[in-house]
Amino acid sequence: MKFLSIAAALAVSNVNAFSVHNGMKKSARPMQSSTSLDGTVNLGIIGGGTVGGGICEILGNKADYLTQLTGSNIEVKSICVRDTAKPRDFTIPEGCTITDDADSIINNDDIDVVVEVMGGTTKAKDVVFNSLSNGKHVVTANKALIADCLGEIESHVFKVNEGKSKEDSIQFKYEAAVCGGIPIINSLQSDYPGDEITQIAGIINGCTNFMLTGMDRDGLSYDESLAEASALGYAEADPTLDVGGFDARSKLKILMRLAYGIDVDEENIPCRGIQELSSIDYDYAKKLGGTIKLLGVSEKVDDKVSGFVSPCFIPGNDSLSSVNDATNAVEISSKNLQRTTYIGQGAGRFPTANSCVNDISSIAKGDKTALPFNPPSDANYVQKYDSVFYLRLKYTDSIGITRQCGEICEKHGVSIHSILQNPITSMASAAFVIVTEKVSNTNIKKVVAELEDLDWVSGPAFWMPVLRPDWV
Repeated sequence: MKFLSIAAALAVSNVNAFSVHNGMKKSARPMQSSTSLDGTVNLGIIGGGTVGGGICEILGNKADYLTQLTGSNIEVKSICVRDTAKPRDFTIPEGCTITDDADSIINNDDIDVVVEVMGGTTKAKDVVFNSLSNGKHVVTANKALIADCLGEIESHVFKVNEGKSKEDSIQFKYEAAVCGGIPIINSLQSDYPGDEITQIAGIINGCTNFMLTGMDRDGLSYDESLAEASALGYAEADPTLDVGGFDARSKLKILMRLAYGIDVDEENIPCRGIQELSSIDYDYAKKLGGTIKLLGVSEKVDDKVSGFVSPCFIPGNDSLSSVNDATNAVEISSKNLQRTTYIGQGAGRFPTANSCVNDISSIAKGDKTALPFNPPSDANYVQKYDSVFYLRLKYTDSIGITRQCGEICEKHGVSIHSILQNPITSMASAAFVIVTEKVSNTNIKKVVAELEDLDWVSGPAFWMPVLRPDWV
């Protein structure tokens, strides 16, 4: 197994709002290839918060090296912020103007590259689309925008490049949009053209991984781990996007397009968060010799692709089981390379800014990507997938529990591998776990629904896939 490690500092994410108009200046100067540049690549940054400041710091610290690497001076000419009077926690580059008008950057003929790090999916969309239409390369860290508008972005990039030579093509780059500082986008674009990806499995949300590490390692409850994540800035005031799995789902959608060539509606990707997890589940996970992580998983079998976001049981000898705290990891399984795991910081000022600077450097060097999302394919997306499943039931004492479980599983074609029950210390928290053989998710959902209707089942059942179906 091959590992790539990326170490960097952690910080909070940045979201800003700015004034953006729908009008576009039609006579914009397209940036030419680096071989014909006058020695300078001019940047306009939309967003002067956490990530925007990190970009300025890295560009300042690495200016000489980047000039030698790219053959051009990379200069930040303007930064658009929400409040121009607000003090910044980074040094404003020499000759850089601060504005609250994004159009002054988008319509500026002297700007070659627009870097969008403001966040959101409304005004940011105008920034991205108008910049591309005006002949400017775009670098963005906006996963929500890409996941929501991937097809539109792809069509728009194709439209603005129609009739252009490869050397004059406008580039759309988004390395920072998925897993912050981990170069997973570039790898999927560059490292697998002769290979065939069969599975993606990733810890792709730092907040939830931090929380689950606390529940596993420190014995915290869900509420305690969420409070700690909030206190340290990993969780937003409303943590739903993280704990509900929706942030991970947006990232998985992008990875699936790059890996398999299919654009899946996010709403069609099954998504379950970590809210139902309890310390009981970690007790049983340890008894089974593993742990629980929130994963985004997608698999290709023949011409069918499935995907889901869910808590998953991971055996203790698996590489992903030891990825803790706010660290991210993406494992790519492929026919030629087998398993390749990318590990690093998935968010924060410098990890995210580093990926943005890598994209900027690539543009300055004249690197060209004809298809930013890789070629489309004829693969079909299906919501059905097969796995071994973990099913936890809380119960009140009754006769015939084991028999009824067996009958319901048999009825729906689910074979039971094992039943586990820890010593009962209080009937209020009495629970047992069923581990199945490999079965489809549609069958396990039927079993869960029927079990929950039984009188002795106390509250909703909790179920999750096992990452490696061959584990049992």
